[in-house]
Amino acid sequence: MTVQSAGILLYRRSTESQLEIWMAHMGGPFWARKDAHAWSIPKGEYLEDEDPLAAAWREFAEEIGTPAPSSDYLHLGTFRQPSGKIITVFAAEADFQPERIVSNTFSLEWPKGSGRVRSYPEIDDARWFKESEARTKLVTGQVPILDALIEHLGKRGTGPK
Repeated sequence: MTVQSAGILLYRRSTESQLEIWMAHMGGPFWARKDAHAWSIPKGEYLEDEDPLAAAWREFAEEIGTPAPSSDYLHLGTFRQPSGKIITVFAAEADFQPERIVSNTFSLEWPKGSGRVRSYPEIDDARWFKESEARTKLVTGQVPILDALIEHLGKRGTGPK
């Protein structure tokens, strides 16, 4: 059975009219000292009978600690990850500025085999990045999501300047 996730990709224009992307740094010991290709759009798994957009809003709130902003969300597409997981992505333009990031947590035995189970945040940081920097920070499998956004914006005649 294919694992399905739903996520929200927020974007905005900087004061210099550059495209910026809202991304979250994955939490836990594996990602703790990594920056390149260690960021993701806020997303999470959902059940087959669940509405993907509702799941994306739920996962965003759980990972960021703040509800996703009210906006017109568009279905950007579905994207197969190298792991085989399918991510359904919804995008919206919004100037999102939460006061703080408070992620839900998960339990993990770390170091593996140590018998010590600790709790870690799913997300330990989140912020805006210029599109060029986002490309180097996004996990490699999610770069096509960014490409799809740029293609969509270009079709609307509001592509990157």
